[in-house]
Amino acid sequence: MASGPINSNVLQEYEKTGFYVARRMFDSMEIDLLRRAAKEDRELDQHSFGKGDGEGGVVRLSLWNHPGDTIYGMFARCETIVNSAERILAGEVYHYHSKMIMKDAKVGGAWAWHQDYGYWYQNGVLFPDLTSAFIAVDPATKENGCMQVLSGSHHMGRIDHILTGDQAGADLERVHEAEKVLPLVYVEMDPGDVLFFHANLLHRSDQNRSDKPRWAMICCYNAARNDPYKEAHHPRYTPLQKVPDSAIREAGLKRFSDSTANVAWLEQEKDQSARSLANKSA
Repeated sequence: MASGPINSNVLQEYEKTGFYVARRMFDSMEIDLLRRAAKEDRELDQHSFGKGDGEGGVVRLSLWNHPGDTIYGMFARCETIVNSAERILAGEVYHYHSKMIMKDAKVGGAWAWHQDYGYWYQNGVLFPDLTSAFIAVDPATKENGCMQVLSGSHHMGRIDHILTGDQAGADLERVHEAEKVLPLVYVEMDPGDVLFFHANLLHRSDQNRSDKPRWAMICCYNAARNDPYKEAHHPRYTPLQKVPDSAIREAGLKRFSDSTANVAWLEQEKDQSARSLANKSA
């Protein structure tokens, strides 16, 4: 079963670097269920959309606001993940949104350098008191476009973002200067590993030109005390109903197509924030 939440002794590393990789947080049976469910889920596929990376490639993803009762929801609501997020953010969290990043073999696009708070700032979130849990569904390697981070870059605070292709990327002048003084880390992961990272951590990924897919599910959490002051395309505070880790196996292959819950799909994801940034720079 899942390994349980992160220990408090890793929080110092997270605070210093802006990220922490929990190795083998989920076992092979749990992650195999997630992989099979996702790759056979027609609803997930039908609600996917592409975002141009400005380099000729397209990133494909599906995104939803409420965790629900599917296997995806069980991962997002399980005690191992949620309690880890609450330790990182030092208090109650709620589910901000989840997404499946579908970086397919040969065609998967890149992500430009960005901070998640560079987008979410536009949503009325006052403080960068958010964290994301990146769950490796497939192996993530340099060859298939694993995430790259600038260690410690979250201490720079929020950087201005500008539109690059369909993505809002961080101001490259500042990024290039940060690259001179901060370590670049390729976060290679095995299925079942989980990367927790700060909302202001600079991160990117290359296109996938390999013959291996790199799918990942990302669950994003906001501190309950950081409730946005206005309505946006991601939700304001709603109490999160945790489930025991055993709920993952109990859910089995319950996909979106098998759920009776109303799924709040987002088929533009960060476009609203991107448009706001574009309008400000026009």
